[in-house]
Amino acid sequence: MKPQARPNRFSRGLLSAAVLALAAGAAGSAFADDGDTLRKIKDTGVISLGYRESSIPFSYTNGKDVMGYSHDILLQIVDKVKAQLQMPNLQVKLIPITSQNRISLMQNGTIDIECGTTTNNLERQKQVAFSNSLFVYGLRMLTKKDSGVKDFPDLKDRNVVTTAGTTDERLLVKMNGEKAMNMNLISTKDHGQSFLILETGRAVAFVMDEPLLYGELTKAKNRDEWTVVGTPLQTENYACMFRKDDPSFKKLADGVIAGLMSSGRAEQLYQKWFQSPVPPRGINLNYPLSTDMKDLYAHPNDKAFQ
Repeated sequence: MKPQARPNRFSRGLLSAAVLALAAGAAGSAFADDGDTLRKIKDTGVISLGYRESSIPFSYTNGKDVMGYSHDILLQIVDKVKAQLQMPNLQVKLIPITSQNRISLMQNGTIDIECGTTTNNLERQKQVAFSNSLFVYGLRMLTKKDSGVKDFPDLKDRNVVTTAGTTDERLLVKMNGEKAMNMNLISTKDHGQSFLILETGRAVAFVMDEPLLYGELTKAKNRDEWTVVGTPLQTENYACMFRKDDPSFKKLADGVIAGLMSSGRAEQLYQKWFQSPVPPRGINLNYPLSTDMKDLYAHPNDKAFQ
């Protein structure tokens, strides 16, 4: 019987390379499953931030720069990541997102964190994770002062606009079914388009998160024509969003947010973005600090209301 030939050095090299490739693939899969965002950032030298294009005054752009209350907090988190990883020259990549695609872009690794106007709720916690809350608010509506609309029952048989992929849209659909409101619901891609539908008379009311309605008023041709009305449909809260099962990244983000709130710096950001003139038109929202917000600043937490 002819003795079996020993594998030569080249064959052994190929075998080793194949084993290493398989190991790397397994490690990559485990990395994706673990959601180890800090390790991903360390390995790539890049942190990818999701931002909203028209969520005034939380996260928006003037066509050149990204800015806002939530974005300022996000940048503080980025500074903490740089310090913890000892990467002062970490590349920051800004990626625009919408209400419809933000969760999928988080899950597939396109963005690492988003601090804008994403509601932390129990349903979304099945898909992504959330930081300590950034903002607490109610769902209301914007309408013309002479529209005759004072509360949600007044929307029966009327054209109503909201933004697609939001909890507001879900609640309006539910209301239409349960209360036979017969509203004609118009869903748009972003808040700016929703306000345009309202301002041009194609809808009688724009239903959205209350602070965002005040933000849209900064775009109005005549702000005095408009009013925010309605018993809040429910109370919700915004938080930063990142991948699930990543306790180290959550601890970092939560620590930054809690520090901003306990130090008083978060309230200073509130005054900057809600009680002072803001870009692009230098209009003051004059949005008062609520009791819920004062309580959040005093007791930072990641509780979901729904």
